[in-house]
Amino acid sequence: MALSTTSNFAKPDDAFRAIVEAHRGLSDGQSADFDAALVLILANHIGDIDILREAIALAKRQVIDAQQQQQQQ
Repeated sequence: MALSTTSNFAKPDDAFRAIVEAHRGLSDGQSADFDAALVLILANHIGDIDILREAIALAKRQVIDAQQQQQQQ
């Protein structure tokens, strides 16, 4: 199985909104803990170390690219 990078949600905005709303009322520390817990739960659901590694690499590249773009502005 390959890493899917296209939306699998019928309504992607609803998925984004659910994640954002889950952070409401949480402190910064609780929000970071929530994100970590959610990542671990979803990683376990995927259950494929190769897909997980590919997703980690993609996420890291996106964060670094976004930071570099901000620095260039």
